[in-house]
Amino acid sequence: MRARDQDSAGHVEVDGVRLAWESFNDRADTTVLFVPIDTCVDSRAWKAQVPYLAQHHRVVTVDPPGNGRSGRSLDPAAYGDLALVADTLAVMDHLGVERAVLVGICVSAWQALLAAALHPDRVQGVVAVAPWARDRTPPFEVRLEAAEHFDEERDDYSGWRGNNRHHLPEHWPEYAEFFFDQMLPEPHSTKQLEDIVGFTRQTTGAVIIAEGEGPRFPDTAEEAERLLRGITAPVLVVQGTADLCQPQGRGRSVVEWTGAEHLVLEGSGHLPMARHPVVVNRAIKALVDRAVGVPHPSPVPRRSSGHRPRVLYLSSPIGLGHVRRDLAVADAMREQRPDLEVEWLTQSPVAEFLEARGESVHPASRHLASESGHFEAESGEHDLHAFDAVRRMDEVLVNNFMVFDDLVERESFDLWVGDEAWDLDHFLHEHPSLKRAPFVWMTDFVGWVPMPDGGEREAFLTADYNAEMVEHVDRSPGLRDRSIFVGDREDVVDLPLGPGLPTARAWTEQHFDFAGYVMGERPDPERRAELRARLGYRPDEVVCVVSVGGSGVGHHLLRRVAAAYGPASARVPGLRMVLVTGPRIEREALAVPDGVEVHGFLPDLDLHHAACDVAVVQGGLSTTMELTAARRPFLYVPLEHHFEQQVHVRHRLDRHRAGRHLPYADTDPDRIAEELVAALAQPVDYLPVPSDGAARAARLALEAL
Repeated sequence: MRARDQDSAGHVEVDGVRLAWESFNDRADTTVLFVPIDTCVDSRAWKAQVPYLAQHHRVVTVDPPGNGRSGRSLDPAAYGDLALVADTLAVMDHLGVERAVLVGICVSAWQALLAAALHPDRVQGVVAVAPWARDRTPPFEVRLEAAEHFDEERDDYSGWRGNNRHHLPEHWPEYAEFFFDQMLPEPHSTKQLEDIVGFTRQTTGAVIIAEGEGPRFPDTAEEAERLLRGITAPVLVVQGTADLCQPQGRGRSVVEWTGAEHLVLEGSGHLPMARHPVVVNRAIKALVDRAVGVPHPSPVPRRSSGHRPRVLYLSSPIGLGHVRRDLAVADAMREQRPDLEVEWLTQSPVAEFLEARGESVHPASRHLASESGHFEAESGEHDLHAFDAVRRMDEVLVNNFMVFDDLVERESFDLWVGDEAWDLDHFLHEHPSLKRAPFVWMTDFVGWVPMPDGGEREAFLTADYNAEMVEHVDRSPGLRDRSIFVGDREDVVDLPLGPGLPTARAWTEQHFDFAGYVMGERPDPERRAELRARLGYRPDEVVCVVSVGGSGVGHHLLRRVAAAYGPASARVPGLRMVLVTGPRIEREALAVPDGVEVHGFLPDLDLHHAACDVAVVQGGLSTTMELTAARRPFLYVPLEHHFEQQVHVRHRLDRHRAGRHLPYADTDPDRIAEELVAALAQPVDYLPVPSDGAARAARLALEAL
């Protein structure tokens, strides 16, 4: 799922070639235009920049001729420098954009600079990422050798030799994968490489050859220098020191000729906008602000010791389990520190839940891209490959971190608390200098776990993500002022994080404090009959509550359990089945038999769980632990391929001797009925769940103040 959808999209035809464009935030006054990128990829290569910049400006992207939604041409003239400048201006004219800040990379950065030199009235500024330049800098030797033999048939087309007229037409995908592997030398770049290789699959070797033969402009370095020295608009050059595409000298020439600001990223390859999106986004926005006269925000003054402490709380919006515990922690923090102010940065459905409780949700939350929507888009029939979903949520996480970063640059907070706020934790470790307040990290699991059918590739990827986590903490051990594990030591799976890495439990014991399980106020078990009466449940009824959390992923399970009402009611006299759809499933979408009642969102669902006789739920931790603490019988049906539910949660429930695990494949009506009967008959012998977890977590968090 995209972090932000376009407001409008279309095509413009230039010299017989259709150019596809997309526009975001059409009503903004200032336009940032990503010029047609190099033909080997399409404009989605800027996916980490577009959603964030579109919060502040109109953003226009253009697929290059030969890739994406644009037309395919085998005429080299379509790929010449001046032709691409004309393409950029044609899109601007088509959209009625008089002036824009232009952004490009590699050869397209050069074309953005040419547009600024040749059409100064149309260009307000230029961001040139890893720019090519017509200067005297020689190419890298390995690439020069391949270029000199480009037209010759060779016995060996491996590596750089694959850039060859006789090899590319049939073997472009293999060469593209090699090439971009060289462009991303940074460790832990698997997702960026997958993305960029995917973009290359939309073009062909024949198109790439035509692009390479496109006429460059101007003919000499002297003329290039003269042109660029005439640029009056502000310019930013972004370069990585490990770029194997464009030598450092080319970027330095652009800086010298234009007086550009020069951002050098140590260790970065040729794609800093993909691998280092936060620093690139901040730099682009600063250049745009400077170009259009927006003053740079003043540094936020340090708050005096006499003010009320202000906490920014980030609560994961995947379902509603996190917010129930986060609210319990926030309440405990305020009880222990009555002068504390808590503001929340979160999104639907959590934001609505908090506002209904009278909490303050910061207005910046409206800029957050939907994480729940992303997970729902990734799901199948009771199937959610959680690890893949998190990997593919990368542009959402970049956008949401940028929302956070903008906010804390404008406003001062005394403490940040992030409950599985993966964007915050990851990008702070990538850029420790952006930490402006004490940071408390909370989670209820540690370690990405491969699913058995994922094979060697998934095992490699999860280990790579775990290795990055370990390296982050080793490199910046004090960045998290507190790391709080929601549970006990024994709740952490004792599985290796990967080859050469410690086990999840050993690493967690070294780097986390343990708060015990955290949940809100629990109903008094001695007054359960009174609670049932208050909720409308009669003493002679056997109440079965069926719930699937706060996301929209569980509707398949609801349907299956509802279909079991007939055989279940035949075996359980007085059965009353209550389906709870939550805030993101339309009750009209469920075909339920007579006798089954359906509720939407229940803000007091925990009370219904405490009052029921038996429950059927997904494998989420919050709901299953609520039932465990209330000592209620329950069936849990983990989502397929959901490593957290299948491994981490199941481990914890096994430890607590709680619940009956039921695979989704076995949820036919008769089997569900049998399991309900068995759950009702099975004595409850759960491990007790201590009730002071919220207070313990609050104490640990407040120590960071």
